[in-house]
Amino acid sequence: MTLTLEQASKIVDGAHAYGAENDFDPLTVAVLDAGGHLVAFKRADGSGILRPEIAMGKAYGALGFGLDGRALKEKNPTFLGAVAAASGGRMVPVPGGVLVRDGSGAIIGAVGISGDNSGNDELAAIAGIEGAGLAITPALKG
Repeated sequence: MTLTLEQASKIVDGAHAYGAENDFDPLTVAVLDAGGHLVAFKRADGSGILRPEIAMGKAYGALGFGLDGRALKEKNPTFLGAVAAASGGRMVPVPGGVLVRDGSGAIIGAVGISGDNSGNDELAAIAGIEGAGLAITPALKG
């Protein structure tokens, strides 16, 4: 299964709706396919000028390691710094980068969100993914 534009658009819209319903700061949402290519992107009015790079970096980091941002931030900071440099600064290893999985658990993409605190960014990503009928890493539930 591949991540379609329709699915990616539903993820983005669902994440923005979740953020609005929960009074989050303005969000920027990026959805990448499994190859790291941008599929869908929206930046809410008032979201900061660095938010696009951060959102894409969260998704890119999750894909690069096959780990959600929450798990990725637990890795050795020196190693993560080196990997961030090796990736040309494209990786942001913090919560808010969430892998998108198909029904069998295979990774088909990732969502990166920036705008509120990282925990809320992650919650919005999960809401967008599940609202599009796709799956997340089971450890993120609950």
